Amino acid sequence: MQKKNPYIFYFIDKYNIEELTNLEKNIDLIFRNYNKSPKIDEIKSIQKFCKITRRNFYLSNNIKLAMKYGLNGVYIPSFNKSLNFASKYSLPKNFEIIGSAHNQHEIKIKELQKCSKIFLSPIFKSKKNQKFLSTIKFNLMTIFKDVDFIALGGINESNYKKLKLIKVVGFAGISWIKKNGLSKLRPFY
Repeated sequence: MQKKNPYIFYFIDKYNIEELTNLEKNIDLIFRNYNKSPKIDEIKSIQKFCKITRRNFYLSNNIKLAMKYGLNGVYIPSFNKSLNFASKYSLPKNFEIIGSAHNQHEIKIKELQKCSKIFLSPIFKSKKNQKFLSTIKFNLMTIFKDVDFIALGGINESNYKKLKLIKVVGFAGISWIKKNGLSKLRPFY
């Protein structure tokens, strides 16, 4: 049986066509900008780009807009702890709810929010995060969970092969993906 390619997610905070065209084709986009409200024109531009390049497109923390514009889903950040986030909506077919967590309590919240994939972070040490999970703690946190996990935080060319050691279906990032577009990446499975 052939293994499926890993899910790869890239976080963006604005529409930058030069940056997006440098990405490999199998990288899905998550639009999140917590400093300002999303502009409809910007969402439509990203959506058009994603349809042309056959990528999935998720909008952060705004399920109403994501459904209104027919996006692939919504991303719920770890700080959103609302348990009825999606319960008041009739979700379209193939609409996906994904979210992020940093500990067991937040994983439980994301499960209650009906997330199909949970971004667990930070897995590795980075300039931004000196406190990180490591592969062992990551595996302990994900054991016996019935949800797919995505590794996030500190992933780069020197440690991405360690992802083979953990229970993940993919990974996400910003700086490493932005730096090289993952053009030379070999799948980690």
